Amino acid sequence: MPTTTSDQGIDLHYDVVGDGPETLLLVCGLGAQSVGYDLGFCELLGALGVRVVRFDNRDTGLSTHLHDHVPDVLGAIVAATSGDRVDALYDLSDMALDAVAVLDAVGADRAHVVGASMGGMIAQTVAIEHPARVASLTSIMSTTGEVGVGAPDPEVLTSLVGILAPSEDRAARIDGMVELARLIGTGWCFDETRARDRAAESVDRADDALGVARQLTAILASGSRADRLPSVGAPTVVLHGDADRLVDHSGGVRTAELVPGAELRTLERMAHDLPPEYWPQVVDGVAAAVRRAGGAD
Repeated sequence: MPTTTSDQGIDLHYDVVGDGPETLLLVCGLGAQSVGYDLGFCELLGALGVRVVRFDNRDTGLSTHLHDHVPDVLGAIVAATSGDRVDALYDLSDMALDAVAVLDAVGADRAHVVGASMGGMIAQTVAIEHPARVASLTSIMSTTGEVGVGAPDPEVLTSLVGILAPSEDRAARIDGMVELARLIGTGWCFDETRARDRAAESVDRADDALGVARQLTAILASGSRADRLPSVGAPTVVLHGDADRLVDHSGGVRTAELVPGAELRTLERMAHDLPPEYWPQVVDGVAAAVRRAGGAD
C-alpha cells in the first residue's frame, strides 16, 4: 500500500482499485479504515469507468496517528452543544487537505469525491475549500454540522462514546465494535459474521480508540457548513437511509437543500452502514453524480 506525506507532515496510506481514465476518491467515516470500503464495492464503482482511490484518514489505519494528544470528548460535546469553542488538535479542513494530498499523490487534478458519514463532511469541505479539485460530490449518510440537524439517537451516542475508551483486550474491542455495528446498522440485513470479521480486521490492522476520539473532536470543532454549502458548484448527489440512528435522515435532507441543484436519494430502511444489499443503489447514486459532471459511464 503506497504512502504519501502531506504538507502538514501527515503520512497517508492509500491504494488504487482499477485503472479508469478518471479518479474517484473514497473518504472514510469516523474511525473507519480504508479497507472498510469493501473491495467488491470498489470494483462496482470501478465499473463506472473510474479508478477508485481509498485511503486511511489521519488517526486511523496505517496513516499517521497523533498519539501525544488525549482529547476531552465529553467536554467537546458540551462545548459544541453550547455554541462554545471546541478544543481540538485539528479540524475537518485539515482532513480535507489530507484528501487533497492523496489526489496529488495519484496525479489527479480533479476527482469524483465520495464520502460516508464523517467522510461526507470531509468531502463537503473539499468541495467548499478546494472546488477546482472536485468533479462531482456524493455525500452519503452525512450532515451539515448544524446543531440539531442529523442529530444522533441518544442511545447511539452513548454507545459511541463508550467504544472510544481504550482497551488492550482484543476480544472486548471486537465485541464492542460488533455491538455498535448492530446498533447503528441496517437491522433487516445485519450480518453478524461479516460485522465480526470486519471488526477483527480493523483491530488487528490498527486499533486506536483515542484516534477515533480525536476525529470526533475535529468534527465538533468544525461547526456548521450551512453558510458555505451554497457555494458548492460540483454536481452533487446526497444519499441517506431513512432508518439512520447515528446521523438522522434530516442531515441528508438539509445537505441537499443547501447545495445548489443537489439530488437527494432516500434509501428505504437503510441505517448507518453500507451493507452489500444496498451497493447497487449507492453505486447508481454515485454514477448519477459522475454522469452529471460529464464523466465516465
